[in-house]
Amino acid sequence: MKFEPTKESIEKHEVPQWYKYAKFGIFIHWGLFSVPAWARAEGKNLAELSEEGDGFANSMFNSPYAEWYLNTSRIKGSPTNIHHKETYGEDFNYFNFQKDFEERNQSMNAGEWADFFKEAGAKYVVLVTKHHDGYCLWPSEYKNPKMEGYQSKRDLVGEITDAVRARGMKMGLYYSGIFDWTFKDYPIDGMKNWVNHHLVTDEYSQYAWNQTEELIHKYKPSILWNDIGYPAQCDLNELFADYYNTVPEGVVNDRWRQYSVSTEEEKQALVDKLNKQLEAGGISGILVPEGFCDYTSPEYADEMKLQKKKWELTRGMGMSFGYNENEDPKHMLKGKDVIYMLIDAVSKNGNLLLNVGPRPDGTIQEEQKKPLLETGAWLKVNGEAIYETTYWEKQEGKTTDGKEIRFTKKDTNLYAMIMDEDISKTVEIKDLEIPENAVLTLLGTEDILEWKQSGENLVIELPENITKQYAYTIKKAGLCIYI
Repeated sequence: MKFEPTKESIEKHEVPQWYKYAKFGIFIHWGLFSVPAWARAEGKNLAELSEEGDGFANSMFNSPYAEWYLNTSRIKGSPTNIHHKETYGEDFNYFNFQKDFEERNQSMNAGEWADFFKEAGAKYVVLVTKHHDGYCLWPSEYKNPKMEGYQSKRDLVGEITDAVRARGMKMGLYYSGIFDWTFKDYPIDGMKNWVNHHLVTDEYSQYAWNQTEELIHKYKPSILWNDIGYPAQCDLNELFADYYNTVPEGVVNDRWRQYSVSTEEEKQALVDKLNKQLEAGGISGILVPEGFCDYTSPEYADEMKLQKKKWELTRGMGMSFGYNENEDPKHMLKGKDVIYMLIDAVSKNGNLLLNVGPRPDGTIQEEQKKPLLETGAWLKVNGEAIYETTYWEKQEGKTTDGKEIRFTKKDTNLYAMIMDEDISKTVEIKDLEIPENAVLTLLGTEDILEWKQSGENLVIELPENITKQYAYTIKKAGLCIYI
C-alpha cells in the first residue's frame, strides 16, 4: 500500500514478518570515540548510576558510555575530563581524533565483520551512521555547516551494508536525530541541558532531515533506528510515509520524541516532567514514545515482561556501547549470559539487539567475540526454538529442582528451553500436561524421549551422554496444556 503523510495512514503500517521472526541482531557503535575508547568503568549501567548521588546528573558525570566521550569530557571535573587532560593535554580537541580514526580504519574489512555476525547467528545488523558527536560514516552530500570535512571520505556505511546483505542478513541504520554536539559546545550535565540540547535550530533541523532522507534513499535500510529524539520542526508523518514507500519491509523504532517549548516556564515544566519520568521508569522513562512506532527499544532492561507490541532489548557487551579499553572484562557478558538473555526476550515477544564496539582499526576484542560465537554455536543446535517463533500463553516455567524454563511456539510445536548447563538425566517440569500420544525430542539429538505424567508435572528422561550446552531445548509436536 502507498502511505500518506498523515497519522491515520502511518498507523496502518504493520510490522513485517521478517522482523518478528529475526529475533537476534548485532548493533555496531564505531567512530571517533573508538580512538580514546575510555569511560569510567565500575560495572554499573546508566540507569543504576541515575539512582545514585545527584541522579541524572550523576549518570552524565560518571557516564559508562565510551561513545559519550565528547560530552563527558566537557563536564569539568568528571573522570573523563580528567583522563582527557592527563592523556592528551589541556588544549587537545576531541575533533582531532578524526585523523587518527580515518587512518586506522583503512584496515577494516566489512566482509570479515559480516562473516562474524553471520557466525554469531544474527539475522540483522544495525550500524551507527552518525552518533551524538556528529561524525558521519559516509560521504554525505549534506555537509556539516559547523565542521568542514567532518565526515568519512570512505563510504563505510555502504561497504558494511553491502557485506551484510550479501550474507543474507537485513541491514538497519542508526542516526542520532536530535543530539549533535558540533552544534552545541556545552555539555549535557543534567536534565536542564538535556532539554536544551533537544531545542535545536532550524539550521540543524534541516541538516538532520536531509541526512535522514539521504540514508533512506541511498541505502534503503530495513530498520530506521533513531536515538533520543528528533527535531520538533520536522513532520514525522511525512518522514515515515516516505520511508515506508521507499522500503516496504522497513520498521522504525520508538525514539523519535519531539520537544517544543517557547518560554522558560514551559522548559522548567518539561524538566520537572522528565525528572518524574526518570524516577518512575529509569532512563527509559525519558525516552517514552509519544506517537507511532513499529516497536519499542528498552535499553539495559533488568527485567523482561511479555509485551504484546513488538519490542527489542538493546545493550552493550559490557556497560558501554562504544569500545571502552578501561572496562573490566569481568563486567562483560559471557556466552551463557547472552544465550539466556536471548531466550528470555524471545519468550516474551522481544528481539535482542546486542552491541559490539570495534577498535578504530575495525578489530573486535576477544571478550566481545567469544560470547557471540558461543551464541552462534548454540543457535545452530537450538535455533528452531528461537527463529520464526512466537510467545506461548505462558512464558516462564520451572523444573522441580529450580531450573528456569522459557517457552516458545511455532505452528503447533512447543519448545521448552531449560536455562542451565548442568542438567540431570531426569527432568521434571512443574505444571505441564501433554496428551498421552505426544512425542518429545531433544534438539540436537534424534532420540525420542521417554516421559510420563506425575500428577500435574511432566517427567522426562533424557538420553545418555548428551552434549553439554548452556541451555537445552525439549520439543513437542502439538501444543500442551499449562496448569
